[in-house]
Amino acid sequence: MWFFSLILNMVKATPDGYNARGQTVTNMQLRGANGPDISVVSVGIFTTLLAFITLYVASRSVDPGMGFHAGLLSAGFVLGTLALVFWYAGRDDEQVFDPTKYEDGIVKAGVFASMFWGIAGLLVGVIIALQLTYPNLFYFDQWGFTNFGRLRPLHTSAVIFAFGGNVLISSSFYVVQRTCRTRLAGGAWPWFVFWGYQLFIVIAATGYLMGITQSKEYAEPEWYADLWLTIVWVGYLFVFLGTIWKRKEPHIYVANWFYLSFIVTIAMLHIVNNLTLPVSLFGSKSYIAMAGVQDALTQWWYGHNAVGFFLTTGFLAIMYYFIPKRVNRPVYSYRLSIVHFWSLIFIYIWAGPHHLHYTALPQWAQTLGMTFSLMLWMPSWGGMINGLMTLSGAWDKLRTDPVVRMMVLSLAFYGMSTFEGPLMSVRAVNSLSHYTEWGIGHVHSGALGWVGFISFGALYCMTQYLWKRPRMYSIAMVEWHFWAATLGIVLYITSMWVAGIMEGLMWRSYNEFGFLEYSFVETVEAKHIAYIIRSLGGVLYLGGAIVMAYNLWRTARGDTRLSELSDAERAELLSNEPVTTRAPAQPAE
Repeated sequence: MWFFSLILNMVKATPDGYNARGQTVTNMQLRGANGPDISVVSVGIFTTLLAFITLYVASRSVDPGMGFHAGLLSAGFVLGTLALVFWYAGRDDEQVFDPTKYEDGIVKAGVFASMFWGIAGLLVGVIIALQLTYPNLFYFDQWGFTNFGRLRPLHTSAVIFAFGGNVLISSSFYVVQRTCRTRLAGGAWPWFVFWGYQLFIVIAATGYLMGITQSKEYAEPEWYADLWLTIVWVGYLFVFLGTIWKRKEPHIYVANWFYLSFIVTIAMLHIVNNLTLPVSLFGSKSYIAMAGVQDALTQWWYGHNAVGFFLTTGFLAIMYYFIPKRVNRPVYSYRLSIVHFWSLIFIYIWAGPHHLHYTALPQWAQTLGMTFSLMLWMPSWGGMINGLMTLSGAWDKLRTDPVVRMMVLSLAFYGMSTFEGPLMSVRAVNSLSHYTEWGIGHVHSGALGWVGFISFGALYCMTQYLWKRPRMYSIAMVEWHFWAATLGIVLYITSMWVAGIMEGLMWRSYNEFGFLEYSFVETVEAKHIAYIIRSLGGVLYLGGAIVMAYNLWRTARGDTRLSELSDAERAELLSNEPVTTRAPAQPAE
């Protein structure tokens, strides 16, 4: 996977040097006096070892799925090792990883990866929405990998872990360097984390299409993919902690606390929920260590805290850095941000049992989950208010800067979702809402509104700052993206709210003889119009993301849309560059 780093200008062709006798020597020999970089050597040895192990597993595999994935992993490790060697040999600087410069190459790669996986995940979401709306048109019985049961986990994993995960990894690497005023720790290991995470995504996605899954919500990948993700995640933790450890800024900014809680808690959740016993070390199938109600409780302890610590605390870190940065204002109340952090991480971890109302789980545990869910209102809304009030003295930017507007709207969706979630955790409300489309609407108001918009805002900011552009290629395109995505969200969640409440009421409706008033198929038929509206909302949201990807690409190239410039700006730009429309690079910070 390191091969793709060549595309990102990681490799630089340089001439050979000469020793004191005038003999030609290679760049590797020029650095020989200082010795090879230990991080490059350690990553190279580790990936080489893994290549041999996975190749052996592929040769002994007992099922085609394991053979394919072991071969894919081995190929990835071989490519990564070779690319690392060629990259290292092609450099002429004595300090491969200059401690006086930020490691921004990996953040740039993360921006591109985020948009690629985001569009892919949203596209699959639109496809499965259309499958539910028009099953006769979008069902292909001869292509089993296109079935809803295989595409649905592909959609959720792509938008949450592929898109969201890349946004979190890239933004955390961007933020921790600038708030600690030091380069990423670990030398080559941050790149191992990045490409290792992409390899996990490919393994998980291809596994879903082949039907390889352990059938756990948000935790579908089988045991060997889980093991690989654990290795990558531990590397991520050490890189982040190492950067904080060698910081030049005495204070640890609050965004880093949110990032750190996300990294540590997800590691704990992932390991415990994926405790499995493989049928064979050379096979893809495994069995979960726990069973029955214990497995259910563990699963939703994991599932709800994946929402809490992957989709909440990590993106709150983005909010606490990029909103103040974009509006050039300090956080409204830094003390409130600290209270927000500690109260949120203490309360969130206990809220999972509210997913198991009216099940075999003891009622005291259900009530415990409901109680802590209601308590979440306070810290969640405290953080929302803190983010909104950061705009004090800069409210005019809502009118002039659509990126700010997008991030502020994400806070509005965060507040709405964190009100709706505790409401739905109340047992009486849950009896109506559970298993209905209301839950789908709730999840997507948080995912599309909160996570999506704050991620888009961060990607717009990082693209402009990393490539040192004075403005985005097209502000009008940002506006189009904002309004298309907002309309898409409104259509999506309102249609699912109506469908869900109607569905719940139909399920609990009885006739005068005490029998159910409606059959299951009648409830499905009643939702058809809502499904059409939901599909339209998804298309609008996907269209906005495609517009954004094009805008980011043109901004990274340095292009400027002349029609959006004033006469004076256009004249100045054309006088500097009479042939092209490339914008001059400007310092970001």
